[in-house]
Amino acid sequence: MSFTQLDALTAHLNELDAQGLRRFRHGVESVCQPHLLVDGQPLLAFNSNDYLGLAAHPLVVEALREGASLYGAGSGASHLISGHSQAHARLEELLADMLSPFLPSVRALYFSTGYMANLGVLTALADTAKGDITFFSDALNHASLIDGIRLTREPCQVYRHADTADLPQRLSTCQSGTKVVVTDGVFSMDGDIAPLQALLALCEQHGVWLLVDDAHGFGVLGDGGAGVLQHFNLRSEQLIYIGTLGKAAGVSGAFIAAHEHVIEWMVQRSRPYIYSTASVPALAHALLTSMRIIRGEEGRRRRAHLHTLIQQLSTAPVQAAWQRMASTTAIQPLVIGSNAQVLKASADLKAQGIWISAIRAPTVPVNTARLRITLSASHTTQDVDCLVQALAGGGLS
Repeated sequence: MSFTQLDALTAHLNELDAQGLRRFRHGVESVCQPHLLVDGQPLLAFNSNDYLGLAAHPLVVEALREGASLYGAGSGASHLISGHSQAHARLEELLADMLSPFLPSVRALYFSTGYMANLGVLTALADTAKGDITFFSDALNHASLIDGIRLTREPCQVYRHADTADLPQRLSTCQSGTKVVVTDGVFSMDGDIAPLQALLALCEQHGVWLLVDDAHGFGVLGDGGAGVLQHFNLRSEQLIYIGTLGKAAGVSGAFIAAHEHVIEWMVQRSRPYIYSTASVPALAHALLTSMRIIRGEEGRRRRAHLHTLIQQLSTAPVQAAWQRMASTTAIQPLVIGSNAQVLKASADLKAQGIWISAIRAPTVPVNTARLRITLSASHTTQDVDCLVQALAGGGLS
């Protein structure tokens, strides 16, 4: 006798196959860098978020080893029990100092992942309002922001992507006592930057929070790598800032930086923070080195080189049938169209030794499947030349 529920699940998987939507993992056999060994095949990769090339930086790797020798392999408990190490505390102090020009009376709180940070801050904010809150979410926000808002079970209005004409009307007509505008800083699938100057002006005009998830901007944008807030030179106590530490910082985790009262409320009420075992202290110890690199002269050199690569790729020709997204960041997507087309383009590139993932629905809208090209400061101009030649070649269609 067949198990009908398992049969139904199998049918759903078969449907994903028919639509070209099943996802697969690939075994990377080398350190995170542009030139990889993947399932036994040497590939030049353009699909990592290691934007500054710090994941394999010798000083960061050595700091991780040192952290393990100092603190061991695990934290043993949640932060509020006994898992909050001196490494966690020092990292939070350093991050707060880094964001202090942009966030008055700032504190920072370290989380194990960016997803957890977003769930934690959104649900904690909802807990302050006792049912009298509305979220305003950009239409292209990351899944973690969408899921965090859903988890609150509070009203949410989705405004048109980066549309500073749509949002004010929504804010003006909403009667909730607490309002929170929620946006990515750099949008992960398009590579464009949110119009934060206009958004902050609106939020200050209406007396509402502006929550910015800068997963793809922190470390990369701004003269000192402090992300979109430094890029636009913003400062306000109404800002709540989320930065990711597993992308440009090269290690793992995320943080929230905001007014000290916001952070203290999260320590008291953010369930993902309170009820999770603290991240491995050695990771926080390694991140102290990452932050010093990002803020120092080497970080500036790496960002300058990355900008050179962005210019090199963004001005190179691509096939006429493909749409280049208007991006000035390290995320340089090419919209191909259907799932079948993008899968073929990705496979053709892989046959030439270049690895770029095919991004399909539901991550992006239907019929906007794309090659999400990401650049790293570890790439050379010769690496990008190889990519440009492959993209312009006749072997792709």
